[in-house]
Amino acid sequence: MENNLKEHWETVYATKTPQEVSWTQERPAISLDFISSFQLEKSASIIDIGGGDSLLVDFLIDLGYTNLSVLDISAHAIERAKVRLGEKASLVTWIVSDINDFEPLQNYDLWHDRAAFHFLTSQKDIERYMELVSKHVKQLVIGTFSTNGPFKCSGLEITQYDENELGQLFGPHGFEVQTTKREDHMTPFGTTQNFVFASMVKL
Repeated sequence: MENNLKEHWETVYATKTPQEVSWTQERPAISLDFISSFQLEKSASIIDIGGGDSLLVDFLIDLGYTNLSVLDISAHAIERAKVRLGEKASLVTWIVSDINDFEPLQNYDLWHDRAAFHFLTSQKDIERYMELVSKHVKQLVIGTFSTNGPFKCSGLEITQYDENELGQLFGPHGFEVQTTKREDHMTPFGTTQNFVFASMVKL
C-alpha cells in the first residue's frame, strides 16, 4: 500500500500543474500568521510536512528564516519546488519520505502541516504521527479538512476534524491549543474547501 501511495503522489506531481490541484495557494496567509505568532528566532528549525511544491517555504526564506526543511512523499514535488526556487533551494533541507516512515535526525522548533495529516486514516498511522510530534516538536501548526470540508482529496479518503477533536487528539501527547481558525480555501478551479487550523505548543 505504501508503494501504491508513493506512486499515486508521484503521478499527481508529474502530470498536474499547480493550477490543476486543489491545495495550491498564492499566499498561505493563515500558516504565515500562525508561524509569526510564535515569534521564533530566524534560526529556529522549521519543517513543512507534506510541503510538496507549496509556496510556504518561499515566503519563509524571504522573511529571513535560515533553518528550513520540507518533507514530501513525492520526489517530483520536491524537484518542482527546487526548480522554482533556483539558487535559494540550497537554503532548504529537502526530505523525500512518507510521513509514516520518517525518522527525524533532529528536533524541530516548529512543525507545520497543512493538508497532509488528514490523509492518515488508520488509528495506527495517526498514533505514530502523534508519537513523532510528541518526541521531536516544540510548537505545531496543523491545517486539515474540517467537518464541513471534503470527504476525499486527490481520489483518496481523508479524516475530517473540528477544533475540539484536534485538541482532544494532541492534548494527551502534551500539546495545548493556542489558536484555531477556519478557512474557506478557494481552489484554482473555483470550488471551496473548508479547513480548520490550530496552533499548539508543547507543555
